[in-house]
Amino acid sequence: MNCIDIINKTKRSQKLTDEEIKYLINGYTSGEIPDYQMSAWLMAVCLNGISEEETITLTKVMRDSGDVLDLSCIGGFTADKHSTGGVGDKTSLIIGPVVASCGVYMPKMSGRGLGHTGGTIDKLESIEGYRVELPFEQFAWTVKKTGFSIISQSGNLCPADKKIYALRNATGTVDSIPLICASIMSKKLAMNTDCILLDVKYGSGAFMKTYEEACVLAELMEKVGTASGKKCRAMVTDMNTPLGNNVGNALEVIEAIEILRNERKGALYELCIDLSANILELAGKGDIEQCREMARDAISSGKALEVFRKTVELHGGNPAITEDTSILPQAKYSFKVKAVGNAVIKSINSEEIGMTSLLLGAGRTEKDDQIDMSAGIVMECSVGDTVYEGDTLMTLYSSVCSDFSQIAVRAVNAVEFQ
Repeated sequence: MNCIDIINKTKRSQKLTDEEIKYLINGYTSGEIPDYQMSAWLMAVCLNGISEEETITLTKVMRDSGDVLDLSCIGGFTADKHSTGGVGDKTSLIIGPVVASCGVYMPKMSGRGLGHTGGTIDKLESIEGYRVELPFEQFAWTVKKTGFSIISQSGNLCPADKKIYALRNATGTVDSIPLICASIMSKKLAMNTDCILLDVKYGSGAFMKTYEEACVLAELMEKVGTASGKKCRAMVTDMNTPLGNNVGNALEVIEAIEILRNERKGALYELCIDLSANILELAGKGDIEQCREMARDAISSGKALEVFRKTVELHGGNPAITEDTSILPQAKYSFKVKAVGNAVIKSINSEEIGMTSLLLGAGRTEKDDQIDMSAGIVMECSVGDTVYEGDTLMTLYSSVCSDFSQIAVRAVNAVEFQ
C-alpha cells in the first residue's frame, strides 16, 4: 500500500478501502506521509468527491486519531449542537441553558472565530474572568452541576483534523462537502454525546451559499452521525441576514441575556426555541410541540437564565452580568448610520455586515489577532421595514476605531432598498 496509488484511485473516482483511508490519515497525522502528497489527495477529493461510505470511514478514522471523551461521569443524557457558522450566531449561549434547564446535559467545546464569522469562545471571553480552558474533570463537574458548559477545543481531540484543516486552508481545498463533513463530524463524534443537533447555515453570511448545497451537507452529516451510532439530526437555517440584532462579542452576549430574560422575541428567539425543541425531542422529552412548549417555559420561568448565571459563575465570570449587562465591555466610540431617503428595506447582506464588524475590531483575519470585545453593530432595522430619511439603520461600536467614515459607507451598502 502506498500514497501514490491512493491519490490515483481518488483522482480516477475509484473507491478507497477502509484500510487505505486509515493508512492515509494515520500516516499523515504521524508525519510519515508528507504535506505535498496529502495536498494532492485533498485536491482530488475537491475535484471528484468521495462516496458516502468513504466519508463515514474518513470521519471515524479522524475521530479515532486522538481522544474520544468518556462522558459517563456526568450521569445523564448528553447532547451537543453545532452550527456551521454565520454572523450574529449566539444561539449556543441561549440553547445550552434552555436545554439544560429541561433536564438534558449539554457539554460543548467551541472554537474561536476567524474572518467575518464570530466564535462562541470569543463571545464568552468578553465576560471578564470567564475561563474557557478547564481540565476535563472540572468541565464535567460543571456540566453535572448546572447542566451546561462551554470550553475551548483542547487536549488531544482529533489531531488529524487539526493538521488536515491547516493544510486545506493553505492549499485551497476547504470547499469540499465530504471534507467539511468529516472535519465537523469527527470533532462532534469525539465529544461522544448521546445526540447531536447540526444547524447548517446557508446564505450570504454562511459558508454554504445556497439552500441546495446546505441540504446536501446536512444530509451527509446526518448519515455520518447515524452510521456512527448517534442520534443525529441536521436542520438547514437561513443566514442571508444577520441572526438577531447584535453583531460583535460583548454585544451578542448582551442580546443572549436579554432573550434569556424573556425581554426579546423575534427570529433569533424563535430559532433558539426550534433548535432547543429538536434537541429535547431527540432526548426523548416529548413530541416536537411539547418540547417547544418546554423550551418557551424554560425562558419565561427564568430557569434558563439561572443556568446561564450559575455556569458563568462556575467558570470564574461575574454572574451579575445577567442583571446588569453594562458590566460587559463598553465601546469608547459609536456612530449612527442613517437612511438618506425614504425606502423599504429589501435585504441586509449578512456577509457585508460581518465584514463591517471585522473592520470595527470585532473579528480577526489571522488566528493570533487581538479582538476588541466591545466592537460591533446593533441593527436598528429589519428586512421589510419602511425607513425614512434620518432614521437610524444601525449603530457602529468600537474602542479601536474613532473614524467611522469609510466603515459607515460599507455598512450602508450592506442594506438594499426598494
